[in-house]
Parts: sequence; C-alpha cells; structure tokens
Amino acid sequence: MINVLNVAEKPSVAKSVATILSRNQQHGMRVRDGRSRYNKIFEFNYVINGQPCHMLVTSVTGHLMELEFEDRFRKWHSCDPTDLYHAPVRKFVPEDKIDIKRTLEEEARRCQWLILWLDCDREGENIAFEVMDVCGAANRHLTIWRARFSALIDREIHEAAQNLVSPNQWFSDAVDARQEIDLRIGASFTRFQTMLLRDKFVIGSAQDDRNLVLSYGPCQFPTLGFIVERYWEIQSHEPEEFWTINCSHTTDEGIATFSWMRGHLFDYTSAVILYEMCVQEPAATVTKVHQQEKRKYPPHPLSTIELEKRASRYFRMSSEQTMKVAEDLYQAGFISYPRTETDGFSSRTDLHTIVREQQEHPVWGSYAQRLLDPGTGLWRNPSSGGHDDKAHPPIHPTKFSAGEIGWSQDHHRVYELVVRHFLACVSQPAVGAETIVEIDIAGEQFSASGRVILVKNYLDVYHFESWGGLMIPTYLQGQQFIPTTLTLDSGVTRPPPLLSEADLLGCMDKAGIGTDATMHDHIKKLLDRFYATKDTSTRFSPTNLARENKVKLLEAMAVFFERSDRMSGNDHLVAVEIVRKCGLCQESNMVLRRNRDGNFMVGCLGFPQCRNAIWLPGPVLEATVTTNICNSCTPGPVYLIQFKFRQLEIPPGFNVNHLGCIGGCDETLRQLIEICGTGSRVQARGRAPNATPSNLQQNNIRDGTCIHCEQIGHASNNCPSQLSDSRHARSNGMSQQTGESSVSCGTCGEPCFLRTANTANNRGRKFYSCPSQGCNFFVWEDSLNNGTNGRNAPYRNVSNSASNPSRRGGRSRGARGGGTFVSATGDPISGRRCYICGDRSHFANACPI
Repeated sequence: MINVLNVAEKPSVAKSVATILSRNQQHGMRVRDGRSRYNKIFEFNYVINGQPCHMLVTSVTGHLMELEFEDRFRKWHSCDPTDLYHAPVRKFVPEDKIDIKRTLEEEARRCQWLILWLDCDREGENIAFEVMDVCGAANRHLTIWRARFSALIDREIHEAAQNLVSPNQWFSDAVDARQEIDLRIGASFTRFQTMLLRDKFVIGSAQDDRNLVLSYGPCQFPTLGFIVERYWEIQSHEPEEFWTINCSHTTDEGIATFSWMRGHLFDYTSAVILYEMCVQEPAATVTKVHQQEKRKYPPHPLSTIELEKRASRYFRMSSEQTMKVAEDLYQAGFISYPRTETDGFSSRTDLHTIVREQQEHPVWGSYAQRLLDPGTGLWRNPSSGGHDDKAHPPIHPTKFSAGEIGWSQDHHRVYELVVRHFLACVSQPAVGAETIVEIDIAGEQFSASGRVILVKNYLDVYHFESWGGLMIPTYLQGQQFIPTTLTLDSGVTRPPPLLSEADLLGCMDKAGIGTDATMHDHIKKLLDRFYATKDTSTRFSPTNLARENKVKLLEAMAVFFERSDRMSGNDHLVAVEIVRKCGLCQESNMVLRRNRDGNFMVGCLGFPQCRNAIWLPGPVLEATVTTNICNSCTPGPVYLIQFKFRQLEIPPGFNVNHLGCIGGCDETLRQLIEICGTGSRVQARGRAPNATPSNLQQNNIRDGTCIHCEQIGHASNNCPSQLSDSRHARSNGMSQQTGESSVSCGTCGEPCFLRTANTANNRGRKFYSCPSQGCNFFVWEDSLNNGTNGRNAPYRNVSNSASNPSRRGGRSRGARGGGTFVSATGDPISGRRCYICGDRSHFANACPI
C-alpha cells in the first residue's frame, strides 16, 4: 500500500472528494487537524487501478503564492515607476498561508504520490504547480498526478480518480505571464497617477487624501472605459424631433396596426406633404400577403458569461453574487463547475440521465417526463455555441433538489435557472405562423405583422423568455379598404440607456477583457474603488472621479507632453471655457461648447442630470470666452463672449464682430436670435411653423414685440411693414434673377419656384413650395389656375388636396372623429395648424372653408 497526498483548492472541496471516495470503504474515514485549523486532513483507504492506496486529502485556500517585486523595488519612492517594467519579481508564500505550506511539506515527506484536485481551469492549473513546488521541495521523489473533474458527484470523482493525467505546464505558464503583466502595468501606472494627482487635486470621493490610491489595472480600466464611453454618448446626445405616419384598420376579426416603411422623417415639411397625399387618397390597397413558419430556437448550453448575464437580466443579481451562489451550489454537488467557457456538450455526456434525475420535481418534473417520452417528439440534441475551453462542460444540474434547508432565495433562483436552461437546450424550438401584410396608400408603403404560436415546446419550461403572439385580420392581395385611423405623429430621438451589468459583461467578453472566472471581480473593483456606481436597475454610471476630473488630468499631462491640435467633437467638452455658474442646478458651471453639427451653445456640465442650455444665434462662425465680466447680469461673474458672425447670414446693420453677454442683457443677441434663429439641431432639421427661439438664457423669454414696428401680435420675420415692400418687388410671375416661374410665399413673401411632383399618384403635377426653413407654404399650380391658393395663403385660399371634402365627394377620412389632426393618443397635436386658413383648432383635411 502506498501513501497518496491529495490536495484540493478549498476545504469544502477536499471534504466532498474525501466523502465520495471513502464511501463504502471497509474502515471508513478519519479526520484530523493540520497546521491550519481551517484545512483538515481526511484519511481513508482506496484502490486506484488495482493499486491499494492510503489516501490523505487536504486543501489550500486558492492561490498558495503571490507575485511581487523584490524588496528594493517595493516602496513607492524607491524607484521611478518606469523601472518596474524590468525590475526582478519573485513568487513567495505570504505570511497568512505559512501554516498551509507547513502542512503540505510534512504530509508530502511521508507520501509516494501527489494527486492534484485543483479546479480544472488555467487558474487551478497554476495553483497546482504552486502546490507541486512546495511538495516537491520537501520530497523530490514524489510521483505527481492530476485529477480532472467537472462536478462534485460520485460518477465524476470516481472516474477522475481512475483516470489520472499529467499536469499541464502551458496552462500554468499562461497564468504566470498574465500575473506578471498585471503586476508590472498595474503597479507602474498606479504609482505614477497616484503620486502625480493626489497632492495636486482635491478628489471628492476620498476620505483621506494621504491614503488615497488611484489604482490602475489592465482589465479594470478598459472595463471602466465602457461605462464612461456610454455615459459620454448619453451626455452628448441631442434630442431630434421626427415625424411618422401611422395607420390602423379595425375589422370584426381585430385590429391591424400598420407601420410606415419609411420609418420616420426629420423634416416636418416633407412629412406633412406625404401625409397630405395619403389623406387626399386614403384608400389602402393590399400589395403583399406573406405567410411563413417561424421558429424560435432554445439557447445554447450555459457558459459562465451567459449565467452571469441571464441572472442579471432575469433576477437583477450582480455577477459577483451570481458566482458566489453558483460556487456554493457546485461545492454542495448540485451543479457542475460554474467557471467554464464551453457552450456545447460533448457526445460522451449522458444527457438523458441528467434529465431523468429531474422527473420528480414538483414544478418542472412533468416536462422532464415529456422530454424522455419518445412519443412526444420533444427531445432535440442541443446545439453548440462554438466555444470549448477543453476543461469543463457547460453548466448543468448534477443532483436533484426541490429546495434545501438553508438555501437563500438567490440559491433557489440560480439552481432553477441552471435546470430550466438545461431542459430548454435539449428541447425542440417553438413554432409559430407569421403573417406580414403590406399596403399602399397614395404611393406610401405600410406593413403590419402578426404571429400565432403553434407549438411552445421549450418555452413551456423556459418561462424567462416569451414570444409574443399578435393576431391580425385576414387580408387578400389586391384587397382595398379605408383605414380607420391615419395620423401624423411626432416623437424625439432618445439616447441609449446606461450600460446594464449584462451589457457590460457582453462588452468585456467581446473585447476579451478578463476571463470567465475574473470578469465579475473586475466589475466589483470598479464599485469598491468608487470609479463607478450601480443603480437599482443594475445600470452603471461613472463617478465624479472618472468623469469630472478629466480636465484636471489633461492639464497635468500638459506638463509632460505638448498639446496636440487634433480636436475631436467631444474635445470641446475638455477645453472648458466657463461662462458662468448654472442658475438651474446651482452646482455645475455653464461652458461654451459646440454640438456635433458645429453650432455653438452654452450648456451645463451637469448634463444629463441638468439640461440647462442656451443656444446661440445660428450665424455664429467663431466664439471665444473672454476674461471680461458683464457689469449688469447677476449672479456673477458672467464672462463675455467674443463672437464672429457669417456676414451673409446676418441682416444689414449688424457687425460681424460682437462682444456679447448670454446673461439676458444683450439686445443684439436677442435680435439676432429673433431674426435668424439659433443653431439648435432640432430647429435646423425643420420645426413646425412659428417655432420660436427662446433659448437665450432660461428665463430670457420673448416679450412678443416686433423689432421693426415695435408692435405685438406678429413675429419680426412676418412684419407687414417689411413684407409689403418685398411682396411688391417679388410679385407672381418670372423670377428676375433665374427666369423660373414663381409665386410669393403667403407667409414670408419669399419667391416660391415651380417644381414637379414625382410620387405615384401625382407624378408630373406642378407645385410651388417655400424654400425657407420653418416656413411650410405649398400650393399646386393647377389650383392657382382654378382661382384657388395654397396653404398658408391669406384666409379664403383653398388647396386642391384631401383638405377639400368636395373634391372627393364625401367627408374627410384623414383622421378619426371629424378629421382633427391628432396623435396616436387621440389628443390634438399642439403647435400645428390648418394650412388653408391658419386655424390651430383643426387640420387641413377638416377645414370648413
């Protein structure tokens, strides 16, 4: 009989291995203490491939050794941080693990074999070689074996003991290389940035600046980069208004909601023209009816990353908590090893046995029975996601449980997720019938889809996923009908949400940051070190340390590096030019910046929490904050801005150069915004008529007085005293400059040139439209010849469109309930008006004129 020293990675694993191997042995198992009171030694007899063995099973507690620089490089001020890239390093057993080391040395001296029961991943292989170094130094004649297993169950442990292999040196070397890279990069950058910034800046999240460490890690900081990048993306987002045409049709069979196949348009005038065409000829023709069978496939077998992502998505559990619970379940023998990249089962795995063990469960037991019944046809060999770490199978249940005493709610949830996921991945996909209907209204295409679930299959057990079914009425190709509702609705673009934990894990996995065993730890470090915070929806935001001090960091870098003249769109947020304190949030500064279109604005640094913004006149070519302070505006200081305007875009009488104040006292800026508008992207896209700029300071509201005649009741750009001369000079007929046929705009007096429509229902038809932004004058040429006028023309002008019910021989069908211009909610849309008579109480298709 030979003595065999067995070493596991944790005390609980050592106990499980010893319990399984000693079961049914003649003399049972004896337990004694080692040098470390937490790491017991289990003794029993066992036979390995016919060889009688006296087994001694003990454990370490994770890594036995640490990597560190030699002593002369360990103090922060002992060397330049760059010296750490070639400083010698050594591996050693730290003081708190000396007792474990002594136990291994004492037991190894009286053994002939060493069997390594460390976790079967790269990290476990590295720990195995640490144990080999300690035991080999005490007994150079040891025969060393490696036991490979994926679950703490009888079948796996006995099979591993009878099929011992050699340790993998390459896996261990890979971990050594990673540890050395992490140490050198992390230590050098941490020392550099901490010593550089700690004494120069007040860092708000620190309680004691003397003890503050601004740590850096090659995995930690790229992970933080994903969080900050998404935050900046949200911060720089500027909402844009868009318009879309929605259509619905109600029959006895139900309601079909049709979506505009253009999606949406950002140009209001274009959207209104297309909508008017649809209202004019509202009959819908079914152009296509497509029916097909659809399948929703079950997920691939469960890897560590997917377990963390799905637990976060379904239960809002952190990745750290998920792995802690999974580790508990693994050590208790209920699930397989939870750290694996593999998402496909090998052909050697007995999947039917795993399902058979779940037949008695009170909730999903009946589904497991259906899976095993060949008559149901429910079984399907699982697909593979294409990843195999060659160490462990996908995560799966290894022992039946209807719930254990002492399990927390999280233990129940994770175990249920693992079981249901496994049962789903060996099931047939869900089957549904999908119908897609496409219709044509006045040349515009719309589509609606419906789905009926025919067979749920795996969805019966995997209730975390759904496949919504929506019935629509039956349609035939060529069928015509009048829509029940036809509306022009507006919306605004929205920024993406903050990264959730599932999103962050996906970003890390895609970029190859960390491993399945360490990703959750990198995220935890960001939270522990106050680089980021996580809200109740498990979404991450960078802290002030990571987002507000970027300017200070760049200023510090300027000491060592020459400033580059390469500026990106977001660099204007960095080259901060403070104008004043924000009067809305009372916390952050208002700074001069440019949006992605190059237009100038003054915005709050507290965005998106504070959305205070002042849009500057559209013709601004250049703007620079000066050191001059306004003597009028309070609270101060309010720094003056030196403006340079585009000469061709400002009215006569205004200087190209202007030193102005955004505090509300500058009459020149007020007039330029009144006349020329602002550089807002929303306005530049084409807002509804009469959209008025009111952005010159939040409380700088227009008083409604015309700057030309000093009267109220009309806008300055629509002043009769200014339009009368221009209308007289630009009368109907031929343009004196271009020779094109033109008419005068009924709103602003600008010449409107003759154009030709190219839509299906009006191809070749001539019309006039105003080229001015914010003006929506439009008229068909033949309506002028008939003695009528277009929209926005004074008073009794009637457009030849769907707006005139008499032209169609019936009442308007453009909208429900009398034709009022409504949104999808049925409420009148504010800011819109009839383009025949100008009345805001109805739209053109319901005009009584």
